[in-house]
Amino acid sequence: MTHIATRSSQDAVRVENYRTILGRWPTGVALVTAPASRPGAPPPGMVVGSFTSVSLDPPLVGFLPARTSTTWPQIRAVGVFCVNVLSAGQRPVCEAFVARSPRRWDVPHHWSPSGCPVLSDAQAWVECVLHAQIEAGDHWFVTGVVRSLGAGRQGHPLVFLGGRYGTYAPTPVPGGRTLDPVTA
Repeated sequence: MTHIATRSSQDAVRVENYRTILGRWPTGVALVTAPASRPGAPPPGMVVGSFTSVSLDPPLVGFLPARTSTTWPQIRAVGVFCVNVLSAGQRPVCEAFVARSPRRWDVPHHWSPSGCPVLSDAQAWVECVLHAQIEAGDHWFVTGVVRSLGAGRQGHPLVFLGGRYGTYAPTPVPGGRTLDPVTA
């Protein structure tokens, strides 16, 4: 059964309360990039906290850009994109893209097989062909078919929680075992 929220139920959820409560859920931080849409233009790049695995067969990933985004239409127009999973040390890179700094591309990077920028110090990268764009309230739910991917440097990822950036530190398991959440 699918429940569609009515206007009265939406009114009961205040925006401030919604943000505060959901701000308790940590998210990874990723930079979505694409090839430049015209010669001489900088490649588009946008920071997202909504990157997720969607499907193994076919291999799909997704993220949710705001419908008001001016960067998403540039990426959508090219039809390919690369999700760079940011490392803890890449907070300045994240902030440069959020602020649209003219020097945001002054960071070591190389090119994916389809010409997307891949940040050299990213934890991982996932290159995709656009699969679908679905309206989801004030955002789009975008899915991409994974075409290539790679692991970057090892370390800790950049995480966003409670309106602040941080990182992940594993919790030791009694007895020194490693806890695998898939088999736990």
